[in-house]
Amino acid sequence: MSAMRMAAIVLIIAGLLGLAYGSFSYTKETHETKIGPIEIAVKDKEIVNIPIWAGVGAIVIGGLLLMVRNKN
Repeated sequence: MSAMRMAAIVLIIAGLLGLAYGSFSYTKETHETKIGPIEIAVKDKEIVNIPIWAGVGAIVIGGLLLMVRNKN
C-alpha cells in the first residue's frame, strides 16, 4: 500500500471522526505551587471544536487522493 493511499485513508477516517464527535477536550495543568509540605495545582479543561467544513474537507481530499493514480 502506497504512502498516498495510506494518507487518503487516514484523512477519510479523521474526517468521519470529526463529523461524528464534533469536539474533543483535554486537561492542561497551568500552575503548580509548593509551599512547604502543601502542594497546589490548577488544571484547566480545554475544549476544541472541530468545524463541519474541516471534517467534510478531509473526507473530500481523502477521496480525491484515492482516485489519483500513481505513475510507475
